[in-house]
Amino acid sequence: MTIRDSRLHAFRPDLADMRLEGQVEAGRFVQGKPARISVAVADVLTAPRADAGVNTQFLFGDDVLVYEVANGWAWVQAERDGYVGYVREAEIGQRGAAPTHLVCVPRTFVYPGPDLRFARAGTLSLGSAVTVVGAAETRGTNYALLADGKALIARHLVPLGQYAPDYVAVAETLLGTPYLWGGVSGFGIDCSGLVQLAMRMAGRDVLRDSDMQAAGLGEAFDPGADHAGLRRGDLVFWKGHVAIMTDGRDMIHANGHTMTVAREGLHEAIARIGYLYGTPTGFRRP
Repeated sequence: MTIRDSRLHAFRPDLADMRLEGQVEAGRFVQGKPARISVAVADVLTAPRADAGVNTQFLFGDDVLVYEVANGWAWVQAERDGYVGYVREAEIGQRGAAPTHLVCVPRTFVYPGPDLRFARAGTLSLGSAVTVVGAAETRGTNYALLADGKALIARHLVPLGQYAPDYVAVAETLLGTPYLWGGVSGFGIDCSGLVQLAMRMAGRDVLRDSDMQAAGLGEAFDPGADHAGLRRGDLVFWKGHVAIMTDGRDMIHANGHTMTVAREGLHEAIARIGYLYGTPTGFRRP
């Protein structure tokens, strides 16, 4: 087997994941060392330098495998979706106790203790994983406590294994979120990042980029004349773009036209997008 997609397989001419030995050529093969993302959002770059392009992002609590650390950069692979890239060395840390909860709202504040009147100690995105060790109540507000004493609003978290029943409803909570190329958080997100994050909260881990999703997410189908067969949750793909149908007529997508996550009529979007990217390339039902 020949592996070519370096987004999903850790290989370079000089170094590769030992699991790829015999499948790729590399100067040496190493075993990835377990680590965990320790910042709210880590940009995942195409090269170990600040001006490199952003491919995706990892969120607080994401587990990664580290293949190399050099000059302040770490070459890593996400365990959840397999994505490979470079993050700043300072953005990874050791794995502690396993996460117990996910942030279930678009954004939430981290406080230095269980009191919303304290100055915030940080901010986390939807989908971030945290380890809750205790609980507290202050003036009627319930807090989840972390091992370092910091606190989050308890109702902004769900236990791992508790999933949203409708991934489209999750995506709809992100309406108005700024468009960000490579973004996959409640602070900024792109089209395929919206699909991935919303589905994650509904209990389904899917691949990151729109071409990967178009190739294998769910089942391809023909919606028929005038797209009458579309329903809520169906995905519409263009070259380099994906949108989520909210019903048989309208869709939600992170897009460069409004530079936000926005609702738009499918037929209006087809007419608007057509002169640049042509008509939809496919339809899939997750």
